[in-house]
Amino acid sequence: MARLIENGTTLQALFLDPEGQAIRAREQEEGYTDNHLTTLTRLNIEVLTRLRKRLSPEAQDRLSVAVYDETIRFNITLIDDRLCVIQPYLPQARGVDSPTFLAERNSTGTGLYATFEEIFHSLWNRGRTV
Repeated sequence: MARLIENGTTLQALFLDPEGQAIRAREQEEGYTDNHLTTLTRLNIEVLTRLRKRLSPEAQDRLSVAVYDETIRFNITLIDDRLCVIQPYLPQARGVDSPTFLAERNSTGTGLYATFEEIFHSLWNRGRTV
């Protein structure tokens, strides 16, 4: 991943706030009582912030991490401004047990890609940078 970012890739990673209420609600919904999701989320954030510190100053600006504290609805991955991988968070189901959908950007700027791109950017703008 470091090589990709050093070579010009931009990465924005948005996580549920491990200190927030939404992650606790999700843990309860998934049946965890031991802060499992909170611990995993903290670890993921730490991995990315450590990586950012090891990058060149120019590349550091291309790796952004933020958190938000709202009900989680989707795992959204936007790739190369053209492909969106969408995974809904279902009640009482882990993310890996949910279906995965692909949406491609179309020339009209409408459709599923545009919808999920807007959802991501809206959450990002309401989030807090780490």
